[in-house]
Amino acid sequence: MTKTDDAIIQLRGVRFGYGASRMFLGPIDLDIHRSRMLAVVGPNGAGKSTLLRLIAGLVKPGAGDVRFGDAPLDSLPPRERARHITFLPQKPVAPASTSAMEIVSLGRHPHRKFGLFESATDRITVERSMEQTGTMPFASRRMDTLSGGEAQRVHLAAALAQQPKVLLLDEPTAELDLRFQLQIFELLRELTDREKLATIVVTHDLNLARRFSDDALLLSAGHVAAKGPTETVLVPETLEAVYGVGFKTAECENQTWLLAQNPIEDSSATIIDDLGTLG
Repeated sequence: MTKTDDAIIQLRGVRFGYGASRMFLGPIDLDIHRSRMLAVVGPNGAGKSTLLRLIAGLVKPGAGDVRFGDAPLDSLPPRERARHITFLPQKPVAPASTSAMEIVSLGRHPHRKFGLFESATDRITVERSMEQTGTMPFASRRMDTLSGGEAQRVHLAAALAQQPKVLLLDEPTAELDLRFQLQIFELLRELTDREKLATIVVTHDLNLARRFSDDALLLSAGHVAAKGPTETVLVPETLEAVYGVGFKTAECENQTWLLAQNPIEDSSATIIDDLGTLG
């Protein structure tokens, strides 16, 4: 079990909404640790993207507390927060005429003196981030000439160039083909381990989540339906209660795969007891 006091980010009683009477997310208690990948899953509208934005400090909770280390997250100036936490949205936008290396260089902005001057450290970090993501071969190419998978890796390289401790990704494999989906998740797994990142990824692919993540958080209608080690959360009986779809498992090459079956008639989401170690 992971120790709570080792968490780099802690959420306690966190709720979010528009006004005290319109809370649609929470309460959420969650501990986020380095060197671990957390998959956030759940139906559309469950609050997954909103949760990432809360952890990134882009929105403030209506109730509860988000802490980075020993400090309240909202006590950190935006520039300092950006040195520690990187948020990659679903569809990052880049000017078409901008080169891949220019996009990655933007990741160094929080570290630059007055935000303007590029140092030797900046250049080394940019090149290292591109090498890690396999994007150096097309460093000089314009973004509008890259495939979806190549562009997504460039944006990931920019995120790594920030040298964060916490990496937040909102559906990083959306609209990518199977090969690139696997490449992105394999890369995230490798970087989480090697760079000791706390990686939180929102995904609709339950099998990618089960294969690559250490822990899972299952949201349903703004509530935590289940959380804990991935193999205890992403199981048929838990998923059926949230998705309203039957599930079976199949074993292949020492891996367990989830197979969605038919919709369950007259089903409704059920809040399930906390299954594990995430606080």
